[in-house]
Amino acid sequence: MKIAILTAPNQWFIPYAEQLAEKIPNAKLYFDSTEMVESFELVFILSYHKILDKTFLDKHKYNLVVHASALPKGKGWSPMFWQVLEGKREIVFSLFNASSAVDSGEIYLQETLHLSGLELYEELRQKQAEMCQKLCLEFLEKFPHLSPKAQSGEESFYPKRSPKDSELNPAKSLDEQFNLLRIVSNEEFPAFFYKDGKKFILKIYAESASSTGGG
Repeated sequence: MKIAILTAPNQWFIPYAEQLAEKIPNAKLYFDSTEMVESFELVFILSYHKILDKTFLDKHKYNLVVHASALPKGKGWSPMFWQVLEGKREIVFSLFNASSAVDSGEIYLQETLHLSGLELYEELRQKQAEMCQKLCLEFLEKFPHLSPKAQSGEESFYPKRSPKDSELNPAKSLDEQFNLLRIVSNEEFPAFFYKDGKKFILKIYAESASSTGGG
């Protein structure tokens, strides 16, 4: 089976896409859909942010996407982070066939990620990536004996997040805003707040086990 993995360049998922490519015999890894001149039986489209037109989708037999929500709920942007912000500790991931409509294709697999409620950004990203890998490998293991199902139920959409969404309210407690602190990136979009018109930036780290011992 000719398999390709398509992900975006210069972003967090690349190391995990490379790991997945190593686990799938003869899989080819691409960072731009326009470079995919040949047709594939199966394309895993993972953390790729450009719109793929019908011409591209029709070129390949299966175009599979992993989305971190129980579709059709939670379509749109950054669904896992929005759900963490809402306080959810169980995040359903859906592997579905891409279509011209946003996040609307038939679903092949769904798995639930269980969170402790203490994971920070880097660990959340790692768990997200590992679930993506797991679903892709599970699809290959069960292929072609999977029967997709159409999405059903009421749909909802999450908007795109931006650095301004990392703003803390100094009048609220840390406990009230801990879920927001969990989904900020210390380097890309750190937490911040304003005091008397001046902007302050906060960075959050979990204490490592090696630093907790006595001297």
